[in-house]
Amino acid sequence: MAIEPGQAAPNFTLNDQDNNPVTLSELQGKKVLIYFYPRASTPGCTFQAQGLRDTKAELDAHNVVVLGISPDTPKKLTNFINKQELNFTLLADEDHAVCEKYYVWQLKKFMGKENMGVVRTSFLIDEQGNIEHVFNKFKTKDHHEVVIDYLDNK
Repeated sequence: MAIEPGQAAPNFTLNDQDNNPVTLSELQGKKVLIYFYPRASTPGCTFQAQGLRDTKAELDAHNVVVLGISPDTPKKLTNFINKQELNFTLLADEDHAVCEKYYVWQLKKFMGKENMGVVRTSFLIDEQGNIEHVFNKFKTKDHHEVVIDYLDNK
């Protein structure tokens, strides 16, 4: 299964890096970029987060709120935000229930081993709470460029 553009975005409530609950449906009226990533403070996840951090003004100009979701603890997210000076919210999906709702919790192969984990995917949700676009073909270093290019050219 997969989530397709035009579908209603599955609603959720997760705790942010400060243990405050964030509910997706409360952000209606803004575009929301939800990006799922495997683990805070790893090289690829750091590049991806830095790119979004550095293009926040462009994302703000498009009325886009960024939410990063991983199976990390809030404490680990706080450390990641502080170390990388991130300027957007990270959410803790410790039991990966939201990852499962968005079909990004999948069997992955790495160095000959198979594990369940997050498949790096981003969803742009429109102001009405529907999936506008799915980003699943990008490199971590150019993820932010792919998103901005989509927003500039739609």
